[in-house]
Amino acid sequence: MVKAIRFDKTGGPEVMKWVDVEVGDPGTGEIRIRQTAVGLNYIDVYFRTGLYPLPLPGGLGMEAAGEVIAVGAGVNDLKAGDRVAYVARPPGAYAQERVLPAAQVIRLPDAVSDEQAASAMLQGLTAQYLLRRTYRVKAGDTILIQAAAGGVGLLVCQWAKALGATVIGTVGSDEKAEIAKAHGCDHAIVYTRENFTKRVREITNGAGVPVVYDSIGKDTFTGSLDCLAPLGMFVSFGNASGPLPPIDSSEFAGRGSLFFTRPTLFTYIGKRSDYEAMSAELFDVLVSGKVKTSINQRYALADVGQAHADLEARKTTGSTILLP
Repeated sequence: MVKAIRFDKTGGPEVMKWVDVEVGDPGTGEIRIRQTAVGLNYIDVYFRTGLYPLPLPGGLGMEAAGEVIAVGAGVNDLKAGDRVAYVARPPGAYAQERVLPAAQVIRLPDAVSDEQAASAMLQGLTAQYLLRRTYRVKAGDTILIQAAAGGVGLLVCQWAKALGATVIGTVGSDEKAEIAKAHGCDHAIVYTRENFTKRVREITNGAGVPVVYDSIGKDTFTGSLDCLAPLGMFVSFGNASGPLPPIDSSEFAGRGSLFFTRPTLFTYIGKRSDYEAMSAELFDVLVSGKVKTSINQRYALADVGQAHADLEARKTTGSTILLP
């Protein structure tokens, strides 16, 4: 038997239980992994609270890294001993060991550590599609990233800077402003005391920005729209403060024919070829040093309740990993 986190009802961090589970042997097309590092993401909170419904009882966690310890029939491109990482559905990464389809994992380059991978698969691939596919950032662009000191935010700041963009970010404190600046954010706006919309207009000499990446949701929705230049794109990729209000299309028309999109990572990695190509680009920027993961918190997987509490209280910065 191995240990895993399971929950049978939605609620606070206390609903997660550290229990014995039977993993079993991999079936056709599957592998079994001994996990060495697991990523913590805000989407885990959404599942735990029921904002995103899951069949219960169930597990949590979308990403992890580790070592293949067994392969099932038909798996020819992986073997025991290979280092792999993944971002996958359904949730269940909060575990010491796991069986999942081989098609859901990516082999790790030697130069990328397990902890790097576990902290970067979901957040790093999210940064990749935001910057390279949803709105393809180019040199000379000025962009706005909400929650710039968060896990995705710090990756976006660094990557966008490497692409030649000017980066504006919002943060909740002076401490987080310094962290964001250290990761490539040119203008860190402390939204608790500054009007971020007004500051963005000042920074851009009234022009606005061509894209806003917003994972906060309800609290920043209108302000984010007011930061956009005509024909700008509002990218809503999360809702830490709550879901967006009902959307009136005239909001986008009246502000200059704006574009709206609500992307999800699993759409972008739905094709195996895209998953591999996006992961390769992510690993390339990590290995080159252009983008560095910021693992600022580590918790034992058994202590995931405290990790969730700290995440929801906005006490964390950068990435958090859980150690099985």
